[in-house]
Amino acid sequence: MKQTLAEEIQSGTKSASLKINIIRYYILNGANTLAELGREMDLSVPTVTKLVTELMEDGYVVDFGKQETAGGRRPSRYGVNPDSGYFMGVDMLDHSVNMALINFNGNIVYSQMDVPFKQSYDTQSVDQLCDIIISFISKLPVSKDKILNVGINISGRVNAETGHSYTRYYFSETPISEILKQRLDLFVTVDNDSRAMAYGEFISGVVKNEKNILFVNVSWGLGLGIITNGELNYGKSGFSGEFGHNSVFDNEIMCHCGKKGCLETQASGSYIHRRILEKIAEGQSSILQNKVKAGQEILLSDIIYATLAGDMLSIELVEEVGFTLGKHIAGLINLLNPEMVIVGGLLSKTGDYLMLPIQSAIRKYSLNLIGNDTTLKLTQLGESAGVVGACMLARSKMLHLI
Repeated sequence: MKQTLAEEIQSGTKSASLKINIIRYYILNGANTLAELGREMDLSVPTVTKLVTELMEDGYVVDFGKQETAGGRRPSRYGVNPDSGYFMGVDMLDHSVNMALINFNGNIVYSQMDVPFKQSYDTQSVDQLCDIIISFISKLPVSKDKILNVGINISGRVNAETGHSYTRYYFSETPISEILKQRLDLFVTVDNDSRAMAYGEFISGVVKNEKNILFVNVSWGLGLGIITNGELNYGKSGFSGEFGHNSVFDNEIMCHCGKKGCLETQASGSYIHRRILEKIAEGQSSILQNKVKAGQEILLSDIIYATLAGDMLSIELVEEVGFTLGKHIAGLINLLNPEMVIVGGLLSKTGDYLMLPIQSAIRKYSLNLIGNDTTLKLTQLGESAGVVGACMLARSKMLHLI
């Protein structure tokens, strides 16, 4: 049986590598002639012709017609067929999953948002995730065998190279990517959620020509995605960006990482959630108090809704977190001198209630010459940043774009 392109890629043969280079070239540069492609790739025209012909037979490359010339024989232009392969992204949140499918050109062809899902640290959570993904795939307008890679975002410490998740799904030495690959019968790659969100904004969001970017993910926890010189920063084992676990407070609050005093304990959605419950118990008024007294679960989405509805307790806590966060973002600016800082994650839905205190603190605590180099932006992709980033990373990793 003839290998699929995904199987060829995994085989690591020279032919597969050259085919991937051709597809990557077309994605980055558009359609071109065989002669021009050969010059760019330093390959002979016969070799390029053979490889492009095989890619055309498999449907990955198409003939875009003759190139306009001043005279003489007009050569044909070839380029990638956008609908010959697809890449799926899965963004896991604390209480839901967002999923999307993109084609070779990076256009979303199908998506499903806010599918109920409760993250936990057991195999039942993996079973539920697989069921959700399989259900999504069954509804797609394309066949499963055209999905070349599934990129999955996981919060916490993720080694994207080995496929291990050490915070959420570390059951054995077998990488979670391999477990999911076997369950889904598809190629699977995993990455940290904040890093994926940063990549989504870099490829399809608010970033224009900037190459040095920090993406601050303010959700239930606090994460950071770093892009340096246009490339994702992974660190040695893929653990860079653990911004929320800087020890900065002299408090006795236990962080979920197992340590005390982490920035996340006083600058995150979990902090706001804890303080709202405490203050309502102390007698402070809030539009959330009836839900609390009824014993109903308060989600971060409830707090965001209350903030936007003018609930003073929620607003005060969001602004407090914004200023605290801004102070420590100023430290990152002083240290890394980025061109842009993007604020995203669920709590960014509160808009200026969060952003204005962040901006105020950055102005107060960053060095003027360095702070003036940095633009502060609210996420453009919003709640789609994670799933867009997951899709783009799935494509980039399969095609060696990063």
